[in-house]
Order: sequence, then C-alpha cells, then structure tokens
Amino acid sequence: MSDRTLTCRDCGQEFTFTAGEQEFYTQRGFSDPQRCPTCRQARKSQRNQGGYSSSGYGDSGSYSSGGYSNGGGGGYSSSPRQLYPAVCSECGAETEVPFNPTPGKPVYCRDCFQARKSASPRYNSY
Repeated sequence: MSDRTLTCRDCGQEFTFTAGEQEFYTQRGFSDPQRCPTCRQARKSQRNQGGYSSSGYGDSGSYSSGGYSNGGGGGYSSSPRQLYPAVCSECGAETEVPFNPTPGKPVYCRDCFQARKSASPRYNSY
C-alpha cells in the first residue's frame, strides 16, 4: 500500500491517507475517512459537547494527535432537539418535526401521525 490523497467532504482540503492508516482501517473494517484529521477532530469535539446525536457513519475510527479512537457517539444528549417547521399532509395544520422535511414526501402533525400509526395493522411474528 502507498499513501493516498483524499479530499475532505467538509472543508474540501486534500489530506494524506497514509499506508499505515489504510492498514489500520482495513484491519478494523472501517471505510476510508471522509474528513481530514482537523474536521474529524472538530466533529468529535462537537459530539463530546452534545452537538451531534448521530454516530457519524464512515468516520468510525477517528485519527487525532497521533492516536486512533472509536469516538463513540449516538445515544441521547441533553441539548434541545432541532425542530423544523412543516405543514401536515393530512389536516394542513402547521407543525414542527425533528427532521428536515423532504419535498414530495408526506409529513404529519403529532395527532395525524398517531391516528395513522394506530390505524395501521400490526403483524406479530409468534
């Protein structure tokens, strides 16, 4: 293996993915890093401060300060949830949802979502 030059998905800067790092990632089944070491460290710091609640797939093995770490992530955080404004596709009421709505896909207010959820058949796998 030889060193490879990759481009960071966040800052657009090129960075070197060394042969040693490639071997480490391969041994552990990690995919190639999508971010440069500086952006990975910044994301890791934000996660540790509760800035992210997702696990950041693709960056499982963060490289920083000459060492590797799994970084963790996931779980619940004490920071308030980001909410996005939306209009319910069922009743037309204005609402807020915990995800950025995708144009063309239905979004439901809490009441309509619960009504649809309770109306849908459940299949038990006994």
